[in-house]
Amino acid sequence: MDGPDDGARRRAQHRRDALHLGVGVALGTALGLLGARILARAEDPDAAAYREIRSFVERTYVREVGRGELLDSALAGMVEQLDPYSRYYGPQEVAAIERETSGHYQGIGVVFAQPTSEARVLFTLEGSPARKAGLRVGDQFVRVGGANAADMALSELRQRLGERDRGPLELELRGRDGTLRTVSIGTDALVDPTVRHARFAAPDVGYLAISAFSGETAAEFDAAVADLREQGARALVLDLRGNLGGVLRSATRIANRFLRAGLIVSHEGRDTTQRYEASEDEATLEGMPLAILVDKESASASEVLAAALQEHRVAVTVGVPTFGKGMVQRVESFGDGERVVKLVSAYYYTPSHRNLERTVEGSWEHGLEPDLMVKLAPEEEELVRKFLASYSPPRAALAELAAWEAEVGREVYPRPPADPQLDAALALLRGEHPCALEDAR
Repeated sequence: MDGPDDGARRRAQHRRDALHLGVGVALGTALGLLGARILARAEDPDAAAYREIRSFVERTYVREVGRGELLDSALAGMVEQLDPYSRYYGPQEVAAIERETSGHYQGIGVVFAQPTSEARVLFTLEGSPARKAGLRVGDQFVRVGGANAADMALSELRQRLGERDRGPLELELRGRDGTLRTVSIGTDALVDPTVRHARFAAPDVGYLAISAFSGETAAEFDAAVADLREQGARALVLDLRGNLGGVLRSATRIANRFLRAGLIVSHEGRDTTQRYEASEDEATLEGMPLAILVDKESASASEVLAAALQEHRVAVTVGVPTFGKGMVQRVESFGDGERVVKLVSAYYYTPSHRNLERTVEGSWEHGLEPDLMVKLAPEEEELVRKFLASYSPPRAALAELAAWEAEVGREVYPRPPADPQLDAALALLRGEHPCALEDAR
């Protein structure tokens, strides 16, 4: 896609958060303990110590380092040495965290086909500038604003397509029939899809894969479920594998769809406790049979959702134990929004008052235990992860995609791979006995 993050980037970010990698954090370790009151009173001894060490670094470090970089390193060190999850975002990273939490990005609304190096349109998002400008399945980007698209890395192409406050951009496109045409296109604030796949996994069983929880995920979920139910879905499989979490409120809203009443999750911080209770008028899917797929990278808000529905006995969970992140993070902006801190502010607890945080002394080495343990072979896991990181096309694009595939003689969009965990979930929804499934594996 021309703007949204993909699953691989999010997983890499998660590992970086957990392991504190990077030269900036290394510098921050030295300076971070002194950075807490950098912008406070000038006479503060900590501020004087910071200036003294900063001067030493400026004079002595092997390369020239700007003061802004040193300040960001100090602030990152102060925050990121607290625990594996708290994180500081400098001016260059703020846009990414805003997109992650808001669920919006600036772009034209194109999902590219694989291989992305060919810059071919797989499909366009509904209501996007690309859809309005007439971009079609299989169109290839030839020139972007006068520059040759073939010479651009995908990151550069995305950056050009997502520039804010620019005038219309001239695109030269080659259609599937080889003809060239030029269109003028602007950008818009678009929803970054987190419901990546919505389809039928069996004749009457809908399947939804949620890659992360943004501010828009609950609305995406509602729309996808409504479409599946209109087509005849009477049960659901919710795939949270690889979902590292995100906006907790979106996860609790989805949990509420299946719960008429009761506690969904609670936060307990130093001085406050917050409870999220189900509301009867939000329980639009109460009674619908539900299976939830989880794995070792289902974390945080994913675990909140799965645990709440598991403990209230309205869903069966299938897969392997989850990551085990039971900490709530508060996101705060500073300096006119130029800097953002994501800081652990509380622990979350499931309805039975379990804290799934793996770093708490005496806790498990993982989070949620699924009701039915089903492991994937390494090659199966790789194919499933690759599929979950992709985007399934909307129904409106399927006819054109089929025509394109007939023209080139190959598949142009990803199909679901063999998936024993999904098969087990479907078997449970059919009423088959879990022991038989375990014996078969």
